[in-house]
Amino acid sequence: MRLTKHEHAALVVVESGHSLVIDPGSFTSPLEDLVGLVGVVITHEHPDHWTPEHLTRLQKAHPGVPIYGPEGVVDAAAGFDVIAVHPGDRLELGPFDLEFSGGRHAVIHESIPVVDNVGVLVNDALYYPGDSYTVPKHAKVKLLAAPVGAPWLKIAEAMDYVLAVKPERVFATHDMTLSVAGKQMGDARLTWAVEQNGGSFVDLKPGDTVDV
Repeated sequence: MRLTKHEHAALVVVESGHSLVIDPGSFTSPLEDLVGLVGVVITHEHPDHWTPEHLTRLQKAHPGVPIYGPEGVVDAAAGFDVIAVHPGDRLELGPFDLEFSGGRHAVIHESIPVVDNVGVLVNDALYYPGDSYTVPKHAKVKLLAAPVGAPWLKIAEAMDYVLAVKPERVFATHDMTLSVAGKQMGDARLTWAVEQNGGSFVDLKPGDTVDV
């Protein structure tokens, strides 16, 4: 299984000639030349994780491709046929086994409503929590996509999250709001955190790939 990081929170996973898209949002360039797209997963309704333009483009290039997300995404993307998923749900899309967890977005501020959010575990190996600190149950995470920059996030919490998950490897995502210096500092903190349990940091920039 091969993962490609795209801008901000978008990921593309490829296995056996099929691909899965996760969180193509407003900071992400158009995702093109995808092979055998079997599904799109949207972790929550915020626009940096999905846009109508991305979904329209993907469905035009891959007619009938299913879209999955929590109830908040079903409501927010009412013009699209989004299939609701909930924490504890598990489904198979071609070569991908998906297990969903979590349920709620991390708190940004008491004045801002907390929305639905699901994390997704792919093939019991790759885990992306969306905008949350949900630790997947009963899974040894081989590669963790760890949010590193967000209005709801401080670096101490990001570090504690990596310490809690104990992945074999981690890379930074949710990072388009950071300066170059801020990204470097975040990467360094995640590196320290993952190394405390014998893991390693993978430095991925948009367009870079890594095998899982």
